This record gives sequence, C-alpha cells and structure tokens, in this order.
Amino acid sequence: MSKALSYLIKARPDAMSAYFSFLKDAGKHLDPKTRSLISVITKIDSQTERGLRQYLPRAIRDGASPNEILDAILMAFPTLGLAKIVWAVDIILDMDIPEFRVESLDAEPRWHDLIDWSEVADEEITYVDDCDGRNVFIYRSDETCKVYDSRCPHQVTDIPHLALSGKQLTCPKHQWAFDVSSGECIDKGTRPLREFDSRLKEGRLQAIW
Repeated sequence: MSKALSYLIKARPDAMSAYFSFLKDAGKHLDPKTRSLISVITKIDSQTERGLRQYLPRAIRDGASPNEILDAILMAFPTLGLAKIVWAVDIILDMDIPEFRVESLDAEPRWHDLIDWSEVADEEITYVDDCDGRNVFIYRSDETCKVYDSRCPHQVTDIPHLALSGKQLTCPKHQWAFDVSSGECIDKGTRPLREFDSRLKEGRLQAIW
C-alpha cells in the first residue's frame, strides 16, 4: 500500500473504509483467479510497480498460469497500449519467476534431483541452489522432510541463504519472517513459504514443480 493511501486511512478512516468495502464488493461475484487477473491489469494500467509485484504472485496462487496472465495482459492491449505492456513485461522479467521463463511456459511439472539424502542433516536447514534454475530450503526431521521454494510469497523475492538464522528465514526486502521447520510466516506477513512435494529415490531427494 502506498504512503498516500496509508495516510488517508488514518486521516479519513470512515471514507476510506467505505472505499475499500466498495472495491471488495465490486468483485464478489468473481472467482479469485479472475479477480486477481483484473487486479494485475489495473496495476499495469496505472503503472504501479509495487502493486504489480504484489498481485502477480497472488494471481499465480489463485490458480492463474503464466500463459493465462500473459494472455490477459495482451487481451487488454486496446486499453493498455504497447508501452504499458512492455513496462509490465520488463518488471516480470526482473522478478525472474521461474514459471515465466520461455522454456517453462508450457512445461509439465516434473521431478527434480536436489541432493543426496545423506547430506541432509537431521533437525537442520539445508540450502540447495540452482536446482534447474530454482533454489530451495530443506528441513529434515528424522526420515521425513519439507522442501520450500526460496522465494518469498509476498513479491517472489529470492531469499538468500545468508538470511537464515537458526530455523528463521527473513526476507531482506520487506522483513517477512518464516519458521522453516513448518513453513509458516511468523512476522510481518500472512502467507507461508511455498512447499514442494518431495520423495526419496535411490538415496536422492527429489522435488516436483
């Protein structure tokens, strides 16, 4: 949320409450995916970079594929125009979301080899980088484990290994903090880390995405 909106909420709480209620009710008959796609388009139309970085991952969480998001943006060409579309795509490329890479747009989920199981320490966090273009954090408890995307669910910032302290992982961009043993967000934010299904095969830990 911009500083201006935060100010108006404090200065005119009644009026702004009505405004946000209107926005919420205006889309009450839309499914979450459609509502998120429209939000992406409105952020592009107003060229609100922070909003686009926030609503793009939300659209993915609500079930929109990268191809559907690109289609929605291109379908809005009559109102957006080429300049705004190029502006938006530049931001999407800067976010470096793996699913938006050209080679991944039509790819089916598959198993990715991560690490030898013997190298994953019990009750500790293991970081593995560049697993087919993605970094992951692994938490092992006895013979089970959880595999998490290194990207913050807020604006898909890639959280570095150095941001890990014990079992707490803190995104350096907006300080969302996560307990990697559970994936839950424990400070600032509201959404958990993205967890991938995993399996052991011939002594190797694999994850699917």
